[in-house]
Amino acid sequence: MDASQRITALEDVPTESTVLFRVTDDSDGEREAILVATENGDDGTDGDTEADRLACWLNYCQHLTHIKIDKGSGAPMRNGELVCANHGAYFDADSGECTYGPCEGAYLTDLEVTVDDGDVYLTDDDYEYVGAGPVDDGGDLSSSSNVKI
Repeated sequence: MDASQRITALEDVPTESTVLFRVTDDSDGEREAILVATENGDDGTDGDTEADRLACWLNYCQHLTHIKIDKGSGAPMRNGELVCANHGAYFDADSGECTYGPCEGAYLTDLEVTVDDGDVYLTDDDYEYVGAGPVDDGGDLSSSSNVKI
């Protein structure tokens, strides 16, 4: 594995939240992504791998894409689903599908990851790992409400 693409140790991926990190691609500059433990891969079959228990998504809600799911301290989760705190949208952690909310039926954008010797690596051909934590946007990790008062 390419050491420069190491995201974190598998054991450091929380079961009820996310790991936030930065990636870059050829066109959009730095973006945020989240790594989440999933229930996939726990069926006991011989084909299960450590990577089957992880999913990786770009860190934005499909309803309004300027809204972050993980605002810097881990995304809220409920019953195996990521929750957008701004809209109340629920995304299945395994598939990325919005199962409830204003973007129901939409999918989060996935990134490929691989587990090797207990470490998680970004192996997506379209993205390069930049570093841990949020994109520096002037220190504002919040996403304001879209409701006009």
